[in-house]
Amino acid sequence: MSNAMWGGRFAEGPDAVLEAINASIDFDRRFYAQDIRGSKAHVAMLAATGVVSQEDAAAIAEGLDQVLGEIESGRFTFSRALEDIHMNVESRLAEIVGPAAGRLHTARSRNDQVATDFRLFVRDALDALGLSLLRLQQALVEKAEKHAGDVMPGFTHLQSAQPVTFGHHLLAYVEMIGRDRGRLADARKRLNESPLGSAALAGTSFPIDREMTAKALGFDRPTANSLDAVADRDFALETLAAASICAGHLSRFAEEIVLWSTPQFGFIRLSDRFSTGSSIMPQKRNPDAAELVRGKTGRVVGALVGLLTVMKGLPLAYSKDMQEDKEGLFDALDTLDLCIAATAGMVTDMTPDVAAMRRAAGAGYATATDLADWLVRALGMPFREAHHVTGRVVAAAAERKVALEKLPLEVMQEIEPRITEEVFGVLGVRNSVRSRTSYGGTAPANVRRQAARWRRTLAKQLSGLEKKA
Repeated sequence: MSNAMWGGRFAEGPDAVLEAINASIDFDRRFYAQDIRGSKAHVAMLAATGVVSQEDAAAIAEGLDQVLGEIESGRFTFSRALEDIHMNVESRLAEIVGPAAGRLHTARSRNDQVATDFRLFVRDALDALGLSLLRLQQALVEKAEKHAGDVMPGFTHLQSAQPVTFGHHLLAYVEMIGRDRGRLADARKRLNESPLGSAALAGTSFPIDREMTAKALGFDRPTANSLDAVADRDFALETLAAASICAGHLSRFAEEIVLWSTPQFGFIRLSDRFSTGSSIMPQKRNPDAAELVRGKTGRVVGALVGLLTVMKGLPLAYSKDMQEDKEGLFDALDTLDLCIAATAGMVTDMTPDVAAMRRAAGAGYATATDLADWLVRALGMPFREAHHVTGRVVAAAAERKVALEKLPLEVMQEIEPRITEEVFGVLGVRNSVRSRTSYGGTAPANVRRQAARWRRTLAKQLSGLEKKA
């Protein structure tokens, strides 16, 4: 038999294969709360504008509340034959309130309905992700403050470059995640327009009040073009793009955790809570949580590429291809949220080996730039000349297999006679990091100020979010 919701034009029901490829209820049932919320706002508006009676609107609203209760309690039976969450809810509503349920779909299409539900869902997800990222920042800041003065090697090309502090390194990720939160907030701001009332693609001839439904659903305004409202998914694409950048940041940090926890680096130790063992090698401690954060980034980026591919060739307005907009996004946002939680757990859990980091910080002649800077400041030497002299001093130290600060003064003076004992005041790794006092530099005093600033900022932001909630 044909579908009771739209089957008037059809004498036969769909083939089983069409039903299988067409149904979305297996994944879009996650919209149930947003769908019912949108329907209640819609029917309240229909009653306010006189399109439906107050009695029918009240019955519909009461019936929708019952449907919501049934779904949340697990008593609701979802049907693939009814295709999606919208038809499943409407079908059950008809069983509860009778023919009046048929008035709910007046001045509305599934096209604007799903676009509204989707925006509501993504908006809720963005709010949750923003809060999770804020708590990750707090974990990083707390660890950074504790280790603001602990020296570690800074790398370029994964080669020892200059000493930094562990706190400074962690604060780099606080900055990155702050921008991630900004991108998610920007995506939320742009998506916060209501498609409801755009109907299938051209609007409706009923005297609806789109401003009323937009306000009821917490949108800033109704969408200005009915075609655009139902046809585009740039809000989902922008969300996935922001999520992909964020996942990339988490992946980079996860890679560093993997490296730092190896015996070859030995910078940190993860507890049993975030490590696993080997089925054959009893000595192994594998940083599986970090590896999975790194690996799952591919799923987030893949969802973005998938949706870009779906949308790239679609004419206006709605096409059923757009049903493919949800599964990837659901998976990507779930994955990102899990990765954020895992990263926050590892940050809180990790124990840095301060002595090992300090030893490594002095390897590879990491204070060579400090020597070059001293030659410029103390001797007035052009930096390029200072660079050349420093290279010769490093070569002399390497030949003798000693650190720069252990190289005898007379050896340095053979290369540049004007070098004095004062040079040793800049060559140790602690002296090096203390000297990096430029704004944004790694000097421990800088790190403590930046960490304190972030701690105050995040506490204020969290308080604001809690008040809104």
